[in-house]
This record gives sequence, structure tokens and C-alpha cells, in this order.
Amino acid sequence: MGIFLPQEIPSRIMQFMSSKIEFPFIQSDETVGIFFLFGKEFGSRQEAQIRATTDLARRTVEQIARNIRLYRSMPSKLDSRYIRENYTKRSLQIVIECQPRGLIEGSEQSQKAASTGPNQINRRISSDPEILSECYAQHIAHYRQDYFFELFQPFRKEKLPPLLQTRLEGRMLMLGFNVKSAEMLPFVGPLEPFFMWLQSQQRV
Repeated sequence: MGIFLPQEIPSRIMQFMSSKIEFPFIQSDETVGIFFLFGKEFGSRQEAQIRATTDLARRTVEQIARNIRLYRSMPSKLDSRYIRENYTKRSLQIVIECQPRGLIEGSEQSQKAASTGPNQINRRISSDPEILSECYAQHIAHYRQDYFFELFQPFRKEKLPPLLQTRLEGRMLMLGFNVKSAEMLPFVGPLEPFFMWLQSQQRV
């Protein structure tokens, strides 16, 4: 999963964590887009797989909705210091996960693990699902915005842009935005900004 709008959200999260900016670091008039991509290994082609993915998507939305209600009912949890502290705790867990374990010093594996520099760790932190999910819920709660989610059935190859066919064929996608319905988005449809963002990532 991830946040694809605003596109520079990773840098904003790192700036927030380093106290260069404060919460909220997304403006109220900005469109926020979050995505969940299912079926990484084999897609979601069978009926049983589609049902299981649909249930997982439903539970994911319910959890985000609970988080939004929690933040709305407890504004103190939307204080910059409180949010930064929680992001920092999660980032420390990520740093620990990136540390090599049980490797012999000087071995090829040890040298490879040691090459995981701060930039790579920062990318892990700024794209962490737990931090991004919280970020989405916190900003919606802060601005008391409406939101909606839409789950798309397994993509057929001919319905996808050529650059995304290998990545998305047979997979299910759920998108969420900080507006009440798809008709309120400044796009032709909810898929348009996601496809544009994903194609830009493919070219990197």
C-alpha cells in the first residue's frame, strides 16, 4: 500500500519527522490518494481469491474508519509532538529490521547488509504502510473531511495502459480519497491519477 497523492508525501514525512515542518503537512485543499494492491504473487483470478481479497479490503477500510473516529474524538492525538513520537517509534523498528543478524563480520553477506545506507532506510520509513495509513487517517480527522474507498475487480490486460500490464494484470486494487465520492475528484475517474503516478514510478 502507499499514498500516491500528494506525490511528494515521502519527503514531507521525513521533513515532519526531523521537525522541519509541523502537522498538518498536507493542506486541506489537496487531494489525498491512498492505494492497496492485492494479489502480488498470482493475482486474484479465482472466485475464492476474489472473495478473500474483498473481505481483506473491507476489514482494511473498517480499521481506517476506526482510526479516523478515534482521532476525531481525541484531538490531543493530533498534536505534532504526539504524532512525531509515534512515527519515530515505528522508524526505530524499521531500522532494527534493516540490521543484519547472525552474519559473520567481513563476509560477503555482511558487507552487502552494511551497504544499506541512510537513504534506503529513509525510503523504507517514508513508504511504511503503518505510517502512511496513520497519516491518511490523521489528516482526514484533522480537517473533518469526507472520504471514500473503491475496490476494483481483477484487471484485464487489454484494459490497462501498456506500461502497467505486467504489474497489474489479474490483480485487485483499492483506492481511497479524502472526498465524499468519485464525482468530487478533480480527475476523469479515480484510476486516472493512480495510473499516472504508477507509470511515473515505472520510469524511474
